[in-house]
Amino acid sequence: MLGKSTPLPSLLLDASDPWEWPSPPLDWQHLPAPIKGVPQRCAIEGLRGERVRAEILDFDPTAAKVTLRATTDGPAGLLAFSRFRRLTLVEPLRAAPRMAGEPAPRIPAARQERDYTLWTDDTGQALSLTGRTAGHVETAGGLYLFTPVDEEAALQRVFVPRSAFARCEFGPSAAEIAATLWIADAHALLQAIDRQERMPVLPIGQSLLALGLLTQAQLDRELSRLGGDRPLGESLVAAGLISKVDLQTAIAHKMGYPMVDLARFPIDPAAVNMVPKGITARHRVLPLMTDQGRLIVAVDRPSRVNELRALHIHVRTPIVPVLASAMQITVALDKLSRDMWSQHVFGRPSIVEPAC
Repeated sequence: MLGKSTPLPSLLLDASDPWEWPSPPLDWQHLPAPIKGVPQRCAIEGLRGERVRAEILDFDPTAAKVTLRATTDGPAGLLAFSRFRRLTLVEPLRAAPRMAGEPAPRIPAARQERDYTLWTDDTGQALSLTGRTAGHVETAGGLYLFTPVDEEAALQRVFVPRSAFARCEFGPSAAEIAATLWIADAHALLQAIDRQERMPVLPIGQSLLALGLLTQAQLDRELSRLGGDRPLGESLVAAGLISKVDLQTAIAHKMGYPMVDLARFPIDPAAVNMVPKGITARHRVLPLMTDQGRLIVAVDRPSRVNELRALHIHVRTPIVPVLASAMQITVALDKLSRDMWSQHVFGRPSIVEPAC
């Protein structure tokens, strides 16, 4: 496992609520799942790894039993959760359709998908199950996992009963792995800026991986299909794997712009105060530090710096752009705004006379 990863979204369901198969805990719109009571095909993995196909008629996590039938016209029977170690619904959740002509929304695999490992004891010696998931929901009855399938256009729902594992581990996502390589201190950032002009131009695919915008599997798949005159970046946008903004960021990165991890980088408040708050919010620009008369700012794409330079009346010092994720910039600007408001309100002497 690589370092300490950001925990996956998880939920603890209230046993008193009417039971429904949990929804995937991620930002992805999908078509409605079949309602409870509608037979659904499933694949069951037994305690020794044997696999059988069946239809689920009812699923009762409170009683820790599932009602199954082997064939559509076959008799129903009960199977205790303790008799199997993994159950997979064959029919996956599909992406909700968008406007005509647009690609179906894909699961954000680079941010969410990661390895999971389930152990049958607390020592981490007895391995039980492994796989990939884009999120999980943990309950008293077991663990619900969501495996991307059909090239991240659908999610397959998986259930592992509590009796099948004692401990679970989740590895880092592609985005989290990339973030560990981003710059996190001022000295390293200045060195990267000095090297920028001498840096070799990276292939666009390598930049997308370095930025955590693609998984290696996605990149390999698209490279194997690449043909004709369309560049890789445009093909990835057309396939819905990245956005046009993602592509602009990757192009800047491949040209040598350093990438900064704002979750770890120490932001200099004096640099922040050099640019009016309204300007930073409007143009999504985050001042980080000053160096030898230069103001170093984080942007999610270099075109934002051109917008800022046009406002020379507000910023009279040379600007050096570096890259950061749009999400991190938004979070950092919001935090700085709240911190400044708190200092202004609570750090100011009261002018209200106390009541007699």
